[in-house]
Amino acid sequence: MTGKVKAAAIQMQAVMGNVAANLDKADRLVDEAAVKGAGLIILPEFFTSAACFHPSLLDASVPLKGPVMDFLVSKAQKHQACVGGSFIAAREGERYNTFVLAMPDGTTELHDKDQPTMWENCYYVGGNDDGILHTPWGPAGAVLCWEFVRNRTASRLLGKVDLVIGGSCWWTVPQNWVPKWFWDWHDRKNAHLMAVTPATMARILGVPVVHAAHAGDFRAHTPWLPGVPFDSFYLGETQIIDGAGVILARMTRADGEGVITAEIAPGRLAPRHAYATAFWIPRLPVLFRLIWAYQNLHGSLYYQRLKRSGRIPLP
Repeated sequence: MTGKVKAAAIQMQAVMGNVAANLDKADRLVDEAAVKGAGLIILPEFFTSAACFHPSLLDASVPLKGPVMDFLVSKAQKHQACVGGSFIAAREGERYNTFVLAMPDGTTELHDKDQPTMWENCYYVGGNDDGILHTPWGPAGAVLCWEFVRNRTASRLLGKVDLVIGGSCWWTVPQNWVPKWFWDWHDRKNAHLMAVTPATMARILGVPVVHAAHAGDFRAHTPWLPGVPFDSFYLGETQIIDGAGVILARMTRADGEGVITAEIAPGRLAPRHAYATAFWIPRLPVLFRLIWAYQNLHGSLYYQRLKRSGRIPLP
């Protein structure tokens, strides 16, 4: 298998923390992608649970070699396609955000997200692999959510991969705390950042990108503010992009749940966007960086408390 491939990216409106319900959704959506002729089918990050600070996420982890991996493998074999997505996977005394790409022959390739994003720290730890997966179309870089906005991701993949596959579970600021005008600039900045991020990585690496995402509203808890709800939504932006950074297919948040497809040509073009030595690719607003630091600290302490209490790993 070489040359072009019809790729599918799936946008989900997940049921928070409900692995069984989300596997049912994924089952239907992967079948829809296969009916459209896709040979590469990508589900979002956390496709079995979504992600926020909520008690349901405590029980959303499954063993790496268990029902979710079995689901991906069975779909890949049934449709003779490569099928991938990430979920919270328990192994070796820890939990990870693991992207699994299942092949038509039943083999799998894995990537653990390198660093949890904000409240994600409550539920898993970062991995240290290079994120390069072997596929029928050449080496692929697995990239998850805010890995897309870090220069070290570009550094580890530049000149080494022929396509990027992955997705996001990207939320925005709370909608219920203060008058809308107070958050409006940050809301618009966040939405713009999500919209341009996958194509930016395509231009940096010179390769196609298949990016799956979540849409839909959710209610979470607020870290270190007991009893204060965090009402927000996921930003969508499921996209398939060519190696020049041109969006071939797209679903926005307003489109809800569904499947997009487009034909891509894995391979490397000359990069059209330079990366730097700074931590972030874009210039993040101060509020974003403050929330990043505060929620990272809360989440890492929360996770360690869970470990001491015996909640991690799953029995």
